[in-house]
Amino acid sequence: MQNFTDIDDKILKRAIAENSSMKEVAEKYIAAYFEDADRLNILRADSYPRATHTIDGIQRLIHELEQLNYAYASDGDVYYAVRQFPEYGKLSGRRLEEMQAGASGRVDIEEESDKKKDPFDFALWKAAKPGEPAWESPWGAGRPGWHIECSAMVRQELGESIDIHAGGMDLTFPHHENEIAQSEAVTQKPLARFWMHNGFVNMDGEKMSKSLGNIRLTRDLLKEYDPMAFRLFVLQAHYRKPIDFTAEGLEAAESGWNTLKEALKFSSDFSKLPGWSTLPPELDQDAVSRFNEAMDDDFNTPIALSVLFELAKDLRREGNLLIHEGQTQMPVEELQRYWQTLASLAQVLGLEVKPGAGDATLSTGVSGTGTVGLTDAEIEALIQQRQEARKAKNWAESDRIRNELQSYGITLIDQKDGTTRWHHT
Repeated sequence: MQNFTDIDDKILKRAIAENSSMKEVAEKYIAAYFEDADRLNILRADSYPRATHTIDGIQRLIHELEQLNYAYASDGDVYYAVRQFPEYGKLSGRRLEEMQAGASGRVDIEEESDKKKDPFDFALWKAAKPGEPAWESPWGAGRPGWHIECSAMVRQELGESIDIHAGGMDLTFPHHENEIAQSEAVTQKPLARFWMHNGFVNMDGEKMSKSLGNIRLTRDLLKEYDPMAFRLFVLQAHYRKPIDFTAEGLEAAESGWNTLKEALKFSSDFSKLPGWSTLPPELDQDAVSRFNEAMDDDFNTPIALSVLFELAKDLRREGNLLIHEGQTQMPVEELQRYWQTLASLAQVLGLEVKPGAGDATLSTGVSGTGTVGLTDAEIEALIQQRQEARKAKNWAESDRIRNELQSYGITLIDQKDGTTRWHHT
């Protein structure tokens, strides 16, 4: 489950700035999210509840908190009485008695209001303001607070307790702390067995933030880098560690993805070798075991990726031997097992070669597999034209033909005996 809080103060401010509505703003950004996620091969969740579709559940949860004396109404607003929940702060390790509301370097109170009984109390329901969307409730027309939306959506979709709750490190306090206080006060059960918080996103060593003006949107980065290279870049850091987006790091990830991609595409040549089985072989158990051990260790994707690169290195070496010498050193059965293992483990991490220009099956020029835009016969004809241009020392024409083939994702390899082999890059 992945929820959308499609009503909050920031959305309302954006709607006013854009002379739009809350619904239009939410729909626009939800659609943009799905577009970016699909390009990054992020699988869809089983459900996507929205706060605006959970109003009844939100009001019911607030009513229960009120009945249990964890919440109180105040002139159209409803607030959570933080001091009523003795375990408040158990996730973040912060204690109310150690906090000085509003002090520099401490925790600022969520919002100032003379309706609160205590500065640390937070809003569960907010009274309607002129021009804002609102829903009728026992406390008057209004809208839900941010924290209660998430508690209610979890409860509606998954029940009183869940296995894993994830989010950014900056949500640990106060958002997740408030979710715990709201949910557990009513259910008397742990909200989640495990909490997973990802590290901050930095840009060239600084935290990415609007105030610094260093925000880079995913869709902008995907104009410069392959989506799979972007995904690989993220996986190269442990999810709990900060990620520093630099041009050098992204270019290195692009190079790394090209290595994996080449290895994943080599199967088209290996499958032509005598002894290649039409039945999928058993996976390489040593590689699978090391991969699983890394993933079982708090999703240690950097170590898991090292297993993939080991397999890719061997496959690339054997693939190059096949291209240049027409044979491999490793037994065909072992090659097939390595490739099948790489493909299987890469899929677990969502790293897949997408069909498209330059991603067609690899060919050595020995047998006809075809390519995007040119047939094998057309490729061979262009290679022959280039050979004749080279004999006539017409280097400009030779380079033109090489560049034309390169535009179709075809790399030429001139061999010592004067012949030329080709393959896709």
